[in-house]
Amino acid sequence: MDINALFTDEGLRAFTATVRDQHVRDAQQYGQIADIVRRRLEQTPIEGDRWMAKKIRAWKVSRQLKAMQKASGEAASKAEALYATYKNEVLELPQRRAAAEARKLQRKQGRQAALGAAVAKSLDKTVTALNTPTEQAPGAVPQARPAEFVTPDNPWNQWPMAAGGERPTSTINDYFPRGEGQ
Repeated sequence: MDINALFTDEGLRAFTATVRDQHVRDAQQYGQIADIVRRRLEQTPIEGDRWMAKKIRAWKVSRQLKAMQKASGEAASKAEALYATYKNEVLELPQRRAAAEARKLQRKQGRQAALGAAVAKSLDKTVTALNTPTEQAPGAVPQARPAEFVTPDNPWNQWPMAAGGERPTSTINDYFPRGEGQ
């Protein structure tokens, strides 16, 4: 037997099929022998037997053969499980990992796109709210900078000072108009 052949799909499938078939045949033979032994021992008295001694003796002996039958059936099942596990854990693993990585990347891109849209919407709302003068209707095209803050002759005085400026501010609400109902 070539051990390298076991590490291919065809090689392992052939090995497990051979082992499975052998164990299935063995299990059938053990079951047939158990029935024959039980029937024969039930009909064969031994001197000094009591009323149910033949049947109990036959059951005890055939029980061992039934255990062998069960073990062979389980070995056949384990051979199939070996192939299924090898195929699942070794042969198909790279494809499953690639598919999982693709799904993960797609989810990540979707989250990034949603986050980008939310940030853009928030920034748009903020810019619109900050640049819209109180006399301008919401939704209208805002000016780049409100006219009351621009002084064309001196670029250093474009924004009012906190204290001592031309237009003292009493609160921050002067720069952020309140909506109706608040």
